[in-house]
Amino acid sequence: MSISMSELKKGMKIEHDGIPYKITEYQHVKPGKGAAFVRCKIKSFLNGKVIERTFHAGDKCEKPDLEQKVMQYLYDDGEMLQFMDTKTYDQIGLTYTQVGETEKWIIDGMNVDMLFYNGTAITVEAPATVELVITETPPNFKGDSQGGKKPATLESGAVVQIPFHLLEGDIIKVDTKTGDYIEKVKK
Repeated sequence: MSISMSELKKGMKIEHDGIPYKITEYQHVKPGKGAAFVRCKIKSFLNGKVIERTFHAGDKCEKPDLEQKVMQYLYDDGEMLQFMDTKTYDQIGLTYTQVGETEKWIIDGMNVDMLFYNGTAITVEAPATVELVITETPPNFKGDSQGGKKPATLESGAVVQIPFHLLEGDIIKVDTKTGDYIEKVKK
């Protein structure tokens, strides 16, 4: 299925030169002279590289053959991260490059969305928010300001900035797109 320039928008998945991409930035430009065009930054699902492309009226993109499945993260075998299909119990390994930044948000047993391109697993996406235990953070000191932040290492290995009142062992909710602390989770 073809997608025309006028249908492009941020977040859309497109295929360009045989590679599946996600549009990360989108700008419709209408110069004083000449035809309007769309300038996009697109991120490859295959290697994570971001490139800039300009699409003019009449240019067409294809809709990529992408399928999303819920998979459970099992473990890191030292060479690949292993995932299991929650319906068929099939196991699939992805390289560290394929998993990319998502790796710092996932822990054993967590469900993630795995993306398949033409039937081949290419990447995974963590849930929009995750709840993780703080495993390491400096202690609170008298006089720490109310609005301040301190670094905290989470059970997944990610490091985020958290309010001073939180301690090791607390569970927090984090936005995986921005890496921002959202709230403390009540036990």
